[in-house]
Amino acid sequence: MAFDIGKYTANSAPVGWDDLDFDEFERDPLPETTLRTLRYMCDVEYHTVCYLRDLLTTPSHKEPEVGAFMTMWNREEFWHGEALSAVLGKHGIVVDFDELKATRIKLGWKDRLDPIKQSLMGGLVGHDFVAVHMAWGAANEWSANAAYIRLAKQEGHPVLAELLKRIAAQETKHVAFYASQARDRLAESKKARVIARFALNKFWRPVGSGISTDDEVAHVMNELFAGTEGRKLVRDIDSHIAKMPGMEGLTIVENALEAFGIAADGPGTHELRAAAVAA
Repeated sequence: MAFDIGKYTANSAPVGWDDLDFDEFERDPLPETTLRTLRYMCDVEYHTVCYLRDLLTTPSHKEPEVGAFMTMWNREEFWHGEALSAVLGKHGIVVDFDELKATRIKLGWKDRLDPIKQSLMGGLVGHDFVAVHMAWGAANEWSANAAYIRLAKQEGHPVLAELLKRIAAQETKHVAFYASQARDRLAESKKARVIARFALNKFWRPVGSGISTDDEVAHVMNELFAGTEGRKLVRDIDSHIAKMPGMEGLTIVENALEAFGIAADGPGTHELRAAAVAA
């Protein structure tokens, strides 16, 4: 079924949490390891505006449906950051404008060059860049959606779980748009398939890699995707990516985890920690 962009834009709204009892976090606070993962996720969501900035220099911004989606997508991702920031705030962790500014300053020249790099790539690839953008976005959103669902299940905190499920529900819509666009555009162009496959295989890394240290990326990947159950989720993500035209056989997410040394067998770090606490 084609993605209905009109319906999506008409119904797009910030994720809600006013009806959730956030005081429960004071009575039953989250562990430090989970807060560290949430901070990572919060930074990623708030950084979406920079990703949008970069893509506005490429052929993607000329596509009406893509432009409409990206506008709503950026808005929804911002509110995901606000929701996660509110959870962190209940634990004494402040993520405000000054914190976000400091994070972006730390990126230095890389952040300033990203729009130029995207513009040059878009100019070289031409219209087929849009297909590459859509395929890359699909991979990112599949992994983000899996991360939110996984954390909600792992932590089991009723308020956090409900909030993350609401965020994941919006991420599912993002997946649907990117994936439907990618499939159609890749099917139409051999050049797009070749470039998208090369880009994903050579350059894709876990969402957040560009704005966080390798230690933070490894921590989050260990928390969410280590062990037998985590690796199964990763292979599910890769299977979705591999079903896009021209992407057959790609295992970019599993390859990325192996590069970070994330264990594939046995219990994950979250399960090990829970067992230690129970003992």
